[in-house]
Amino acid sequence: MSYGAAAALQAAVYQHLTEDPALAGVAVHDAVPPGPAGTFVLVGPEEVRDASDNSGAGAEHRLAVSVISDGAGFLAAKTIAAAISDRLAGASLTLARGRLVSLLFQRASARRIDEGEVRRIDLTFRVRIEL
Repeated sequence: MSYGAAAALQAAVYQHLTEDPALAGVAVHDAVPPGPAGTFVLVGPEEVRDASDNSGAGAEHRLAVSVISDGAGFLAAKTIAAAISDRLAGASLTLARGRLVSLLFQRASARRIDEGEVRRIDLTFRVRIEL
């Protein structure tokens, strides 16, 4: 088992999302920006498990990509979340380390945070990487 492809996966996901015309104008971050306002996408966190088999080393990543918005209602955030899901599910990403075997949508959770002032949608993807 190795966590070695985690940074490569994050970089590839970031690049893939920032190249999507459906997400034009939506900032993509790997940390909550200072004084967050508006709507943005947050890549990470993740859980990683060993997925090695007889053919070699591998890892299964459960990667979260979140949409965070202080806009009224969930519609805008859900539209962005749908674009992310469409863009990533089944994508063929090139990693700087390891080889992407699969990238599948697993689940989503939409909720209000910060006393109902902010909407957050967490999308979880299951990613299999051969190392």
